[in-house]
Amino acid sequence: MSTQYYRPAGSGARGIFDLEITPESAGWGYASLRILTLTPGDGVEFATGAEEMIVLPLRGAVTVTVAGEQLDLDGRPSPFESATDFAYLPIRSQAGLFSADGGTFALPGAVAAKALPFRYGPAGGVPVELRGAGPCSRQVNNFATPGAFETVTLIACEVLTPAANWSSYPPHKHDETSDSESALEEIYYYSFRSRAPSSIAAIASGKGAGYQRVYGTAERPMDVLKEVADGDTILIPHGWHGPSIASPSHDMYYLNVMAGPEPTRAWKIRDDPEHGWVRGTWAAEALDARLPFYSSPEA
Repeated sequence: MSTQYYRPAGSGARGIFDLEITPESAGWGYASLRILTLTPGDGVEFATGAEEMIVLPLRGAVTVTVAGEQLDLDGRPSPFESATDFAYLPIRSQAGLFSADGGTFALPGAVAAKALPFRYGPAGGVPVELRGAGPCSRQVNNFATPGAFETVTLIACEVLTPAANWSSYPPHKHDETSDSESALEEIYYYSFRSRAPSSIAAIASGKGAGYQRVYGTAERPMDVLKEVADGDTILIPHGWHGPSIASPSHDMYYLNVMAGPEPTRAWKIRDDPEHGWVRGTWAAEALDARLPFYSSPEA
C-alpha cells in the first residue's frame, strides 16, 4: 500500500514541471503541488484552472506576472538559509514566471470556489514558530496558514528539523470534521542538507536522509513507512502521520500542503492518544540549541 502514497523524486514529472501532483493524480479532491525548475533566463506560462496557487521560491529569484501585473520575488539561496517572499495566484488566471538567474520554485495549490487578488507575501511577514522541545524540536514557517495569510482553501507551511530529531510528532490526524479535527488532505515534499564537513565528499543523493511514517485506523487502514530523500513526496489522504525522522547526518526540510472540504479554513488536529501525552513533557525540556535555523527578516 505504501507505494500508492510515495512518489520518489523524478516519478511525478509532467510537461514543464519536475513534479505535478493534482487532485486527480492524487485520487482526492483538493490539494495539489507542482515543482518547477527554471534555467537562467528561462520563463514559462501556465493556467491555474480551478486551483489557487502560491509561487514559493525554494532556490532563486523569480518575476511573476498575472493579467499585466508584475511581482518580483527576491527568493533565497535555499530553505535552510532564510524564509522567502512569495506570490498568490488566483483561480482562472494565466501566470508567467521568469528567472534571470534560474532557480527552483514550488507551487502549492488547492481547488477553490472563488478568486482572491493576485498579491505579494513579504518574507518579513512570515511567522517563524519553534515547536516541541529536546529531540522533538523543529521550526515552522507559517507562510500560508490561517491567521498568517488569506487564501480560500489552501493551508501551507514549511518545517525544518535539525539532524537526528523527530518532527511531525506526536503522530496526529486531520481527516474528519469534528470539534477537534478538520478534514484536510496533505502533501509532504522533502529536501535535505548534509551535515558532513567540507573536507568530506558527501554523497549527493541524500540516501537514508529521513523516514516518514503514516498509519490508519481500523475503519480506514493505511500503512506507510518510507525512506525519503531530496525531491521525494508523500501523500496523506487520511490517517495518523508522524514521525518525520531526520537522520543524524542530515537536516530535514519539508513543505506541507493541505486542503479539504471544510466550509471554514481551519487547521485542527488530533493526537494519537498512545503518544499525545509526550507534549506534556516538553515544558521540562529545553529547545534544541540548533534552532532557529533563522528568523523572519525585517518586513
